[in-house]
Amino acid sequence: MILRLTVLLLALIALPAQAAPDIQHWTTDNGLRVYYVEAPELPMVDLRLVFDAGSARDGGRPGLARMTNALLASGAGDWDADAIAERFESVGAQYGAGAARDMAWVSLRSLNDLDWFEPALATFLAVVQAPRFPAADFERTRRQAFVALSRQAQDPGEIASKALYEAVYGDHPYAHPPLGTRESIEGLARGDLVAFHARHYVARNGVLAIVGDLDRPAAEALADRVSAGLAASEPAPALPPVPTLDEARTLRIPFPSEQAHVYLGAPGMSRGDADYFALYFGNHMLGGSGFTSRLTKAVRVERGLSYSVYSYFLPMAQQGPFLAGLQTRVDQAEEAVEVARETLATFVAQGPAAEEYRASLANITGGFPLRVASNSDIVQYLAMIGFYDLPLDYLDRFTDRIEAVTVADIRDAFARRLDPERMITVIVGGPEAE
Repeated sequence: MILRLTVLLLALIALPAQAAPDIQHWTTDNGLRVYYVEAPELPMVDLRLVFDAGSARDGGRPGLARMTNALLASGAGDWDADAIAERFESVGAQYGAGAARDMAWVSLRSLNDLDWFEPALATFLAVVQAPRFPAADFERTRRQAFVALSRQAQDPGEIASKALYEAVYGDHPYAHPPLGTRESIEGLARGDLVAFHARHYVARNGVLAIVGDLDRPAAEALADRVSAGLAASEPAPALPPVPTLDEARTLRIPFPSEQAHVYLGAPGMSRGDADYFALYFGNHMLGGSGFTSRLTKAVRVERGLSYSVYSYFLPMAQQGPFLAGLQTRVDQAEEAVEVARETLATFVAQGPAAEEYRASLANITGGFPLRVASNSDIVQYLAMIGFYDLPLDYLDRFTDRIEAVTVADIRDAFARRLDPERMITVIVGGPEAE
């Protein structure tokens, strides 16, 4: 109990605000790319190991990547799931895992004292390098997936999101639902998970981020231990380009609810995109800044059509989506969609006003240091920088690059990258059309 309280207190202590951690980078002998920041302020170490093993790599078996990742800690080396959990818990370490469309990851947070760190690291390495994927746990996870799919089928927001991705991305791997489908989950076998892990959880397909109270030689030794148990193999091939949308489409999906869930979307941008900072900055004014955003003012404040309305870009390895979303009464859905479209079209055509620009600039640059103020923040940024091959000065120059964006840059980027006349609209809610 004392140890857990100590870990909790340490986790709540933020590092001094710094927008420019000193990022060091190297590659191990078998090809694992490593990104490291020394952070001696806390006696802790954070690891985040990321692989190009997200749902875009499912092939014709949606749900494979997510299930593989979820079962890593169900049994590894000499330990079953309960023993693994107990080994982490006994030394106050925190293990995490997850999978999205682009990537899958595993993470470890531990005190750096060797009496605590060594057992945590040994357990972590077994989970990553030698998972057993026990048959009983595989069947249990399959049943849990069926339950999750049933819940999604009763959630209008999930229905709308799935329909939007399918409509925007068509045959592209990003269209695949990360959780899978009932048919794809039924078709999976334990051997599929074993093969997926063997192919994708390999050194040349991964990135290791290290942040903590250890010097460069210790970090190098740690990286070598992580990579030593991974096959070198080869990175996954590049994903295909995202197809463009040729025309606008509206999908109306009946659902027995008084509220309609609405999404408008289109291919947006990739990580490292030349227009990233202009589009990010512009969207802050359009729909990414809460009550001060144009969409909120137009849809909620001025017309009272929705409690929540927002927009964002989700950059990925290939073009991730631009998405605007809102919820409204079913009988107001068409009006709310029209107002949102008009607001978007006006912004694309005219760009931001000078006062919007100044307010957003102050908000973004003033808040950015808080986003990299803790070890857990920095380790996630390191993993992102490594995975998407962003420059090492990405954090150092973030505010400079934002400040360099002009109103004209934003107007130009939005005019080239978003066409309100070629977007997908999904409306979930209301009765069947007569």
